[in-house]
Amino acid sequence: MATQTLDAFQVIADPSRRKMLRLLSRDSLTINSLAENFDMSRPAVSKHVKILYGAGFISIQDIGRERYCILKQDGFDELQEWINYFDKFWATKLKNLEALLNNKINKK
Repeated sequence: MATQTLDAFQVIADPSRRKMLRLLSRDSLTINSLAENFDMSRPAVSKHVKILYGAGFISIQDIGRERYCILKQDGFDELQEWINYFDKFWATKLKNLEALLNNKINKK
């Protein structure tokens, strides 16, 4: 069975994965340590970790017998590009509105 590829928004749509990202923003954690923060099975946590890994939000580093999850920038880049697009869009709209209002004020 092929693993479904999710885009960044589908990845962060799940509240458990968002919580995992917040936890990993504080420190790298083993998969077992991460699992302790959730009321779900270890295999379910592993499935979420695999999705985060596949989307570039985390890397996994083997240290001894433990596997550590470490936050990465890559997965966030797609989100940031999308947000930046709309930041520019709204900034342009507001500048146009400001120019329109200034023009009306100056005509009075």
